[in-house]
Amino acid sequence: MTLGEKIREARKKCCLSQEQLAEKMSVSRSAIAKWETDKGLPDVGNLKVLARLLNVSVDHLLDEAETAKDSVIRESYNLATYGYGCSKVKKDRVVRDKFPDATIYPLLGRQDPASLELLADTPADCRSNPLDRLKSKDKAFYLVQKDNRQFLVTVTDVFVETRPLEHPLEGSSIRIDGWNLIKCNYEIPI
Repeated sequence: MTLGEKIREARKKCCLSQEQLAEKMSVSRSAIAKWETDKGLPDVGNLKVLARLLNVSVDHLLDEAETAKDSVIRESYNLATYGYGCSKVKKDRVVRDKFPDATIYPLLGRQDPASLELLADTPADCRSNPLDRLKSKDKAFYLVQKDNRQFLVTVTDVFVETRPLEHPLEGSSIRIDGWNLIKCNYEIPI
């Protein structure tokens, strides 16, 4: 796989257009297009920024044998800029704003009991309760379907994390990173 093919694949897995990636990198869309078609190469500084934004390593981009499997992109934002209402309503707006033309389902999340046991066995800072790490009141989970692809989107009070699903969700539940997630039977309205 060429550098350009890896950049294109990682960008698509992060659900970013060439324009969106160019804006985040402060370069032109044509620069991204040249990199993706192997008609140009990013300089070292842009390569580092590119790897960070696409959540891959520079080594991954430069190693011809390696392919990206699980690209996760995390972006910070300000929840207060999403209007009135409770935190959940604002987070719904965040996801709708990020994916205006996608089908979006909320997911109900519950920490997997096996992760609880692992946390209980993990040495913790004696000043805090290890179970405090399980509190997820600030997290909202969403299944986003766009262009025949599915993404798991996690929204907290300070960041949005988008992860492409390698295998489409079949049925109504999925287990990822110690969370059991159940798909709600309604969509987030446009």
